[in-house]
Amino acid sequence: MKNKIILVTGGAGFVGSHLCERLLNEKSDVYSLDNYFTGDTNNHIEGVEYIKGDTKDIFKLIDFTPDIIYHLGEYSRVEQSFDDMRIVYEYNKIGTFELLEFARKKGSKVVYAGSSTKFGDGGIARNTSPYAWTKASNTELVINYGNWYNINYAITYFYNVYGFREIQYGKYATLIALFKEKMKNNEPLTIVSPGTQRRNFTYIDDIVNGLILVGKDGYGDEFGIGGDEAYSILEVAEMFLGMKIDDAIKERKVKMLPERRGNRMSAEVITDKTKALGWKPQAKLIDWIEYLKNNNWEIK
Repeated sequence: MKNKIILVTGGAGFVGSHLCERLLNEKSDVYSLDNYFTGDTNNHIEGVEYIKGDTKDIFKLIDFTPDIIYHLGEYSRVEQSFDDMRIVYEYNKIGTFELLEFARKKGSKVVYAGSSTKFGDGGIARNTSPYAWTKASNTELVINYGNWYNINYAITYFYNVYGFREIQYGKYATLIALFKEKMKNNEPLTIVSPGTQRRNFTYIDDIVNGLILVGKDGYGDEFGIGGDEAYSILEVAEMFLGMKIDDAIKERKVKMLPERRGNRMSAEVITDKTKALGWKPQAKLIDWIEYLKNNNWEIK
């Protein structure tokens, strides 16, 4: 039996690099298409073939027929998307349209990484930022392509991923990595008000486990991949600091920032279809924080 040929867009990114690594270990022929907007050559995995470029140019860049395309290579930040509207539209609308056309002509299965912002605040959050809108409307586009052109597809939703290779610096840094850096540098943890917004944090290995299962056996929408336990940002800060938030504020170990547009308060976690494939989350956020603490806030 020949190896499966798999293309991962965003394969040099945080989630994409872990997925590429796992797929390679499962004896697939793995290709990455990444424009390195947030991807990094430090995330390259030996044995993966890396192609640099935008998904909008996929017809020019990819000269083979993938069995599966994992489409992770979109713009993926809520608050920053207001300033990056043109980039968001190019990556998330034009790029994804071209990818779906490519999949239609090649007969490839598409596993699309949707965004859990679609379910935020009872569904209202899907229109509260350029990022949220492009991601939510793209899920409709993927579903319609499946219906119109008989494309084999599955749509996944990630919930606040953390772990090795998380983006630690700059305006695209994610929360857990940002808190880690603040602790390492003995700086106050910065929390966007009100701090009571709740998130379901999910370890990278659990995300990849879900993606692999959905790639093999999933079809359709609503394959959520998220941890069962939800925490407020204030509660996460307490885990990092080892003290109650009121005491942390008094000791100036926490700095509250103004509210920001697009910052949802909650999101429904929809994991039933993924769990029906045999997936369940294994890791807990507190264990990762303890690992970081025991390594003096370094990832080793």
